[in-house]
Amino acid sequence: MTTIPGRHFVKNLVTGRALVAQLVRRDFQQRYVGSVAGWLWGVVHPVVQLLVWYYVFVVCMKQQPPPGSDSYLMFLFCGFLPWMLFQETVTRSAGSMVENANLITKTVFPSEVLPVSVFLSSLIHHLIGLALAVVSLLIIEKHVSTKIFLLPIYMIFVGLLGIGVGWIVSSLQVYLRDTVQVLAVVMMLWFWVTPIMISEDRIPQQFRPLVTLNPLRWIVRAYRDRLLSPAWPRWQEFAVLTAYSVGVFILGGLFFRHLKRGFAD
Repeated sequence: MTTIPGRHFVKNLVTGRALVAQLVRRDFQQRYVGSVAGWLWGVVHPVVQLLVWYYVFVVCMKQQPPPGSDSYLMFLFCGFLPWMLFQETVTRSAGSMVENANLITKTVFPSEVLPVSVFLSSLIHHLIGLALAVVSLLIIEKHVSTKIFLLPIYMIFVGLLGIGVGWIVSSLQVYLRDTVQVLAVVMMLWFWVTPIMISEDRIPQQFRPLVTLNPLRWIVRAYRDRLLSPAWPRWQEFAVLTAYSVGVFILGGLFFRHLKRGFAD
């Protein structure tokens, strides 16, 4: 008798903790191998991106902040943080099975831990970006909401969503090598269906139902509220995000477990 998403599947996730730690450490080190600045590049990139956004949207386009926010730059940056964590988890997970084909085909290797390690590695850079956002808020808006301590809950939601989708696309990539190309198009469309560049009140009425069904819309709004607003989250927000994240996580696990049977071939 099995359980969802399968007793053996869950056992691999639990017993693979030490392996995940090794994979995360290896991935983080390989990103900066031979680099003089090392992990500091994780700070340089978001700082440069922040400055580019400031020049384009504030200096050139004279973009005004939406109601409830004092700075359009911080409104944009706080919404972009969770999206980047999700995007990096999904896109880097897509090729993880093919890139580690030797491990999967020649050893007893719990391949389901690969998207998990990708998320945890991406989380390190996410935390660097979040620290930069906090410092920027203190400089630009002179305050940070105390509700920021609730953000780890939303990181878990992003992780469950990203790993679930990552399991789906990584297993498909083994059989259909066009999956990565299709994913690039899907992620581009997904980005623009998520209210990151604009506030939700500026979305045309006919497209709002589509945006409401987007789980990343809920996470982006939650990040902004926790960083920019003193308001407590509503229970409906947690209910929706729990349903989405757990549902996608389980669905991705079932899908991965089914396709995994043919990986060795």
